[in-house]
Amino acid sequence: MAGASRAMTCHRLCLLSHPSELVIGTAKTFFTVQSFQAKFFRKWSSIGSIRAFGCGGAGASRACSDGILRIPNYDSLPQFPSFRFSVLDKRARGLCDLHLARAQVSVEEREIETEHVSRNVVDILQERGLIESITDEELRSVCTKQRLKVYCGFDPTAESLHLGNLLAIIVLSWFQRCGHIPVALLGGATARVGDPSGKSMERPVMDDQTIARNLKGIHGVLSQILKLTREKHSPLILNNYDWWKEFSLLNFLRDVGKYARVGTMMAKESVKKRLNSEEGMSYTEFTYQLLQGYDFVHLFKEEGISVQIGGSDQWGNITAGTDLVRKLLQQEGAYGLTFPLLLKSDGSKFGKSVGGAIWLSRSLLSPYKFYQYLFATPDSDVIKFMKILTFLDLEEIQSLEATMGKEGYVPNSVQRRLAEEVTLFVHGEEGLTEALNATQALAPGGATQLDWKTLEAITEDVPSCSVAQASLLGSSLVDLCVSTGLLQSKTAVRRMIKQGGLYLNNEKVEDEGKTMVADDIVDGKMLLLSAGKKNKIVVRMN
Repeated sequence: MAGASRAMTCHRLCLLSHPSELVIGTAKTFFTVQSFQAKFFRKWSSIGSIRAFGCGGAGASRACSDGILRIPNYDSLPQFPSFRFSVLDKRARGLCDLHLARAQVSVEEREIETEHVSRNVVDILQERGLIESITDEELRSVCTKQRLKVYCGFDPTAESLHLGNLLAIIVLSWFQRCGHIPVALLGGATARVGDPSGKSMERPVMDDQTIARNLKGIHGVLSQILKLTREKHSPLILNNYDWWKEFSLLNFLRDVGKYARVGTMMAKESVKKRLNSEEGMSYTEFTYQLLQGYDFVHLFKEEGISVQIGGSDQWGNITAGTDLVRKLLQQEGAYGLTFPLLLKSDGSKFGKSVGGAIWLSRSLLSPYKFYQYLFATPDSDVIKFMKILTFLDLEEIQSLEATMGKEGYVPNSVQRRLAEEVTLFVHGEEGLTEALNATQALAPGGATQLDWKTLEAITEDVPSCSVAQASLLGSSLVDLCVSTGLLQSKTAVRRMIKQGGLYLNNEKVEDEGKTMVADDIVDGKMLLLSAGKKNKIVVRMN
């Protein structure tokens, strides 16, 4: 060891994995030694330099001219149980025995980690039609060689994310399923500026209270879908306001603005469209791409995040980030990936700014209505949506597509599968069960036995009213249908009965003289009236 120590210079502690060796040196820490001593060791390493000066076990190391101590890979570490390091700093002098045993070494946030990276996520996304553009084809090979951290930004412009945002969550989930770490970045800062991408006019300014409420709602949606845990490689949710709130304008101009070329910024498609419009573009909106670009710089430097994803309308903002990483940090290895926007069959974009928002939060849209929206997907779109909105194998999707053209195919069978898969992903088992129960309960003539909890759940989606139970019993069903507003007149009610379209608790009514009895009230609490397939009302008992 004497020869090795003469060649050593003072360096911060680092443990870095290579195929054939464990390296202690100057790069970022990629391993954590899980022992009491190691906690102090890591603390000291952040205070001052560390010198390796002693080693138990002959032949455990070899000298290296670059000042890095190398030892065989950790399969042989039990032969060399103790390394001793001296902390060279006025604030922290002492010795720390670092016991390295196979059971004590664990992998933590390593860009070069290959363990658990199961499949090529870029190839998977490409096969499913989830890639529009990639900043560098090198990402295709990098994603199989190391565990990556991948992020997508979500500005809190509403209390919930919507179906258009679901594509981003699905792409993040595909990275997670292939062994990588998804990160959702909440735009607590950028929401105060407003992203001009894809917008024909400037977004209205939101006050701090609205932004805080929206952040809370979106955080809840992401936490539920991404299933945050305390495990080491669990998804993360960050907020860019945490670093922007202390960033002064002068520092921004000095540290970020000087690297931005105005010509390049104006050439971005989102900027050109707005500059050529009557509305134009404010300076505030013009700087948005720099704010999002610097987010990537901060995350790359502080969190080890190397990939940003987004919709195709985010290409300009994403490339602004990869450019800034190269210019500010003088580093390569930052990648961007965009996916196509989720479009309706008429070509319009799914989103809260376009009519008919499909929210992901159950407080704004019930699991039943979410399920029904997907169930109503036209045949021309259903296979496309199966590929991009579910995690089913492509072979299974192809089999489902083949059944659609065969004799005996039950209409909407594939739509039902689509609705089930996506509702399960967004709302979980409980939400899917609720949606299926409500669907069955609201199907006239269905065999499902109604109970008051099911009826109570569907009151979010159908009209409801209350009547006194005493006045209900013994009254005419025809009168009840008119008084509750189900139909406008007794004549209309009788006509509906003759046509076979009037239902009480999903049972067809055939007697125009039907009077109400206690058994008609489900669990003594409420009943369901239906006129045709869509006209329904829940009647509660006072």
